[in-house]
Amino acid sequence: MENLEIEHLYEANRGKDKYIAPDFYGIDDLLSDEQKLIRQSVRDWVKKDLSPIIEYFAQKSEFPQHIVKKLGDIGAFGPQLPVEYGCGGMDYTTYGIIMQELERCDSGVRSTASVQGSLVMYPIYKFGSEEQKQKYLPKLASGEMLGCFGLTEPDHGSNPSGMTTKFEDKGDHVLLNGAKMWISNAPFADVAVVWAKNDQGKIKGIIVERGMEGFTTPETHGKWSLRASATGELVFNNVKVPKENILPGVEGLKGPLTCLNSARYGISWGALGAAMDCYDTAVRYSKERIQFDKPIGAFQLQQKKLAEMLTEITKAQLLVWRLGQLMDKGLATPAQISMAKRNNVEIALNVAREARQMLGGMGITGEFPIMRHMMNLESVVTYEGTHDIHLLILGMEITGENAFN
Repeated sequence: MENLEIEHLYEANRGKDKYIAPDFYGIDDLLSDEQKLIRQSVRDWVKKDLSPIIEYFAQKSEFPQHIVKKLGDIGAFGPQLPVEYGCGGMDYTTYGIIMQELERCDSGVRSTASVQGSLVMYPIYKFGSEEQKQKYLPKLASGEMLGCFGLTEPDHGSNPSGMTTKFEDKGDHVLLNGAKMWISNAPFADVAVVWAKNDQGKIKGIIVERGMEGFTTPETHGKWSLRASATGELVFNNVKVPKENILPGVEGLKGPLTCLNSARYGISWGALGAAMDCYDTAVRYSKERIQFDKPIGAFQLQQKKLAEMLTEITKAQLLVWRLGQLMDKGLATPAQISMAKRNNVEIALNVAREARQMLGGMGITGEFPIMRHMMNLESVVTYEGTHDIHLLILGMEITGENAFN
C-alpha cells in the first residue's frame, strides 16, 4: 500500500475511536501511576496510529508493515526484558497492560508483538549466549528486525514432541531440514527461532536468518481470521546454519514451553482487551439505536446482555491482575497461566458474540470492530494451546493424572 493511501486513511478516520475502558471494580486503583501512564501512552498511540487503518488492512487481508517500527518506538516488543538489551525493563503486569491495549484494537497486532517479545526475544534472552543477546535483542526491541517462532508442524500441533524437523551436525555448522506452519510474522520475518531435533533426538532452539540458502517462508492465504497479521510457513531444505546460532541454554520441550507460558500470559490480557472493546461498542450503540421509540438499551434483554458482559469482564480483569502479581514474583505456575488464557479467551468470544447480536445487521459490517474481533478470537482460542488442551492442563493439575497419554 502506498504512503499516500495510508495518509488518506489517517485523515479520513482520525478521532473516530471513542473507546472508554470499563473498570467496574476500580481496578485502576491497584495499578501504579507508571503503569497507568504507560497504558495511556499506548492507548493514545492505538487511537492515533492504529485504529484509523486497521479495518482497511483487515478487509484487504494485508499486514500493515509500517507499524513494526512504531511498535518498537512505543516499547511493545519485549517490554519485560532488561534495558541493557534495548528493552523496557518493565514488570509483567505492565507487559500485560500493553498487550491488552493492542488487542483492544486488533488481535493480529497483539500477535505480532507477542511473538516478537515472548517467542523470539524471550528465548534468546533466557537461553541464548551473550553474543546472541547483543546481536539480536536491541534490533528486535526497536523494530529494526522482525522475528517469528517455529514450533507447530503440519502433522504436529498439540503434540510438539512428535516434531520431525531435524538438524545434522556437519562440523562447524548444522544442516536443518523440515517445515513449520501457522507461523505468525513468518512472511516478513528477518529471524526465526526454530525448534528442531538433533542427531540424538534432543530438541534444541536454532536462530535461522532470512537469506540463508534453502530457507523460505511462503505466506498462508485465504484466512478469515487475523487478517491484518501475516501468517506463513517455514520451510528448511538443507539450510546451513552456523553452530553459534544454536541456543546453548536449554534442551528438550522445556525451551519452547517456557516461551509459550510467557506468550499465553500476554494473551490472557490481550483477549480481555478485545472483550472490553466489544462491550464498549455495544454500550454506546445501545444508547444511540432507537427502536419502538426508545433506545434499545432501555429493553430488559439488552440490559441483561450488557450486565453479563460487564460481570465476566470484571472477573477476568481481577484474574489477570492477580496473575500479573504472581508473574512479577516468579510464582505463577503453567496451570495458572492456562486457566487465565482459557477463561479470558472464552469470555472474549462470548462477549463478542453477544455484542454482535445487539448490533443486529450492523454488527457484521466493518463500520464496527465486533465481527473482526469475533473472527480473530477464533484463532486466539486455538493457538498457544487450544481451549481443550488448557482444560487438560488444568485437569492434570487438579487430579495428578495425565490425560495426554
